[in-house]
Amino acid sequence: MERTAPPSSRPRTSTAFAAVRSRQRGAAVTETVSRSTAARDDSLSPLDRVLYALFARHADARRHERARRAYRGTDLRVGFDLYLARVYGASWLAAFTLALPLPFVVLALPTTTIDGWVAFAESVVPLAESLPVPPVPRLVVGVVAAGVAGIGVKRAVIVLGGRYLRWVAAARQANIDRTLPGAVRYLHVLASGSDGRREMLRRVADTDAYGETAVSLRKALNTAAMTGNVNEGLRRVARDTPAQNTLAPFLLKFREHADQGSDALRNYLQMESRMLGHQQERARRRAEGFLELLAEIFIVLLVLPALLVIILTVMSVIAPGLSTPVPTPVGTTTLRGLIVYASGAFILAVGLGAASLVATIRPPDQTVAYDRPETTLTTFATATTNPASATLGFLPAGVLAALLAALVGANVVDVVLAGYVAYAVPVGVVAVRRARLDGAKDRELKDFVHAVSGHVSLGRPFPEAVEHVARDVDLGPLSGDVADLALNLRLTTPNTGTDEDLRTAALDRFVRHVGTPMAEQTIGLVIGALDAGSDTGTVFETLQSEVGRLYHEKRALRSGMLVYVAVGWTTALLVVGITVATGGHVFDGFAQLSSMSDLSGVAIDPQAVDLERDRYRIYVTTQATMLASGWFAGTASRGRYEALLHSGLLVAVCHAVFAGVGLI
Repeated sequence: MERTAPPSSRPRTSTAFAAVRSRQRGAAVTETVSRSTAARDDSLSPLDRVLYALFARHADARRHERARRAYRGTDLRVGFDLYLARVYGASWLAAFTLALPLPFVVLALPTTTIDGWVAFAESVVPLAESLPVPPVPRLVVGVVAAGVAGIGVKRAVIVLGGRYLRWVAAARQANIDRTLPGAVRYLHVLASGSDGRREMLRRVADTDAYGETAVSLRKALNTAAMTGNVNEGLRRVARDTPAQNTLAPFLLKFREHADQGSDALRNYLQMESRMLGHQQERARRRAEGFLELLAEIFIVLLVLPALLVIILTVMSVIAPGLSTPVPTPVGTTTLRGLIVYASGAFILAVGLGAASLVATIRPPDQTVAYDRPETTLTTFATATTNPASATLGFLPAGVLAALLAALVGANVVDVVLAGYVAYAVPVGVVAVRRARLDGAKDRELKDFVHAVSGHVSLGRPFPEAVEHVARDVDLGPLSGDVADLALNLRLTTPNTGTDEDLRTAALDRFVRHVGTPMAEQTIGLVIGALDAGSDTGTVFETLQSEVGRLYHEKRALRSGMLVYVAVGWTTALLVVGITVATGGHVFDGFAQLSSMSDLSGVAIDPQAVDLERDRYRIYVTTQATMLASGWFAGTASRGRYEALLHSGLLVAVCHAVFAGVGLI
């Protein structure tokens, strides 16, 4: 039997190396078990079985080591070997889909096309004309091209499969970094109760508000259930989590302090919650700096296309080449017209991209997700109160407005824009009304928590405190929900007092009726802490600071985002002013110059400036700018629903200005 040196005599480097080797062996065993389990799993489809048998061997290749490490940070429900087998199957399918018809395409190409490609290659490759290259049959060229294209596509799909794992791991890391501070604060409240660390972790893991942090804790508890050791579950999750700088050290230190006793754990959680709060604040400031840069780039990218259209129109007087006909799939246009419409498409792409980035930067816990009712009748009945229902309920209004615009002889662009405005503005109005109601509820929720905390500090039980607040305090739009909560909390059994299940159900009902992220995060803390037997005074003391912090963050975010709402509207109105002034004065002058070219002796194409055509094109570009600016401003304000309102209003303003000055 091999003898082992005492820990004090072992070198630290060899100990670290042994630890690394142990982790690698553990990961290898886990992956081997996962592959064998996948092979024996009767739930696999026949296609998965075939792919597994053909390609699962690639999972052990060194070239997939990076993808294997990224996979450990994801939460995919399939094993790494089965995932990789599916990627390989998709790569072969894509390769054959592209490669098989390619030889026939080469054989069907006209001779002039082949000769043009050959001439281009000879002009690009040095000394290609002097090389004695014999004629190559088309079939050989097609087969070689198919092979090269197939290999390239196959390799690209495999690389994309590995990249997808890294994207998923990065998204989980961002979610963990966002939700971990709240989870640690919740654990600190639970630490004052009688629950052990397994029960504390279970309560956090069962709370959906903590996102991927809760998912990671569920994985740790599942591992603990299989191994019988919570420390082993925490160690494995700390090893595999993508949040190596936040969640991993927290789990290891949590395990260490939990072994030292409840007081040490409570002190550690209090200190860690403060540190994570400071880190979250720094991350928020970095996001604000990135948003400032995004706003500056957005302004430049929206103003430049409008100026480009104006410059092209002016240059067409002295550059006849811009009027060269260009065939397109939807008809023939000029080079200048093609650039104008491409500029409009570019503006729309910039608007969508900027709005998506703003939505990504906005903290998810500050975004309300509305659910559409299951039945169509209920959806239309709640169209004036629920923005998700309004997106379906106001579709007939948009279609009707588009039909009316078509009947009065409007052009295609105005028909589409009329339908968009008639649909987007009502949906946005419903979203704003609902957001203001939710804001009022959050404001009153803060007062409700402080009022209940005051009664609890006087020694009153929680149900009695809620009843006093419901009777004595005017909470505005929250009054009905608080009265309902007080009624449900009075449902007690005569022998045991307040039933914990009934109390939990009453609080859950209250959270659902309020329907805001703040209610879920604050009242959810009360539910778990009281059920865990935590000290009521400690619970509500922490709850007051938590609800105050969340409300302050919400107000600060709202104030900061209003700047970018003003940026979007200012950019849009600036472009409207520039284009209207140009279309009303500059274009008239160049049209007169073009019509008098014969008298002045200057060679200018009389058709270079067509006022009706050019004003229509600049109108289209300006309306694209209105849509992009509205999407950016609305998403910065409250989200995608309000983006419909801002873009619809800007489109209506632009049409009114152009029609008012007689440009359309």
